[in-house]
Amino acid sequence: MNEQNSDPGMRSGTVTERKSDREIVVTRTFDGPVRIVFEAWSKPELFMQWWAPKSMGMRILSCEMDVRTGGQYRIEFGKDASDSMAFFGTYIEVVPDSRIVWTNEEEEGGAVTTVTFEEKGDKTLLIYSELYPSKEALDAGMGGGMPEQFEQLDELLASLGASAGRN
Repeated sequence: MNEQNSDPGMRSGTVTERKSDREIVVTRTFDGPVRIVFEAWSKPELFMQWWAPKSMGMRILSCEMDVRTGGQYRIEFGKDASDSMAFFGTYIEVVPDSRIVWTNEEEEGGAVTTVTFEEKGDKTLLIYSELYPSKEALDAGMGGGMPEQFEQLDELLASLGASAGRN
């Protein structure tokens, strides 16, 4: 179920739009500065805390991320090691605190994912876009977990803010 808002840049709800036969875009404003939101996407120890949707009963089993242009990633997740899947690919563009672009190479027809981070005062507007090579690939690859994942990222950001305030 997607939450729709008239102005995704000024509210915290997740907005999912199919922009074309090949592209889906998800936007959300997070309560936290760009630097911290970018770190949640680029530091494995933070990424592992929010990426796997908890409602699916899965967790990240291993996470290797070399977040730089030309670097690679491999994320293995599942219920346990005997029942796991992996996402992997290459970072084709990384601009700290601004943009991450990567390939999804785990299957033929994988998307190119772009995440941009825009500072909005003490908040961050995040735009997540997946561009598939065909309509069929988008239809097969479209997952519904992003709103839940973004809720989990909200929780992580709140905990990071709370711990930073105590230091």
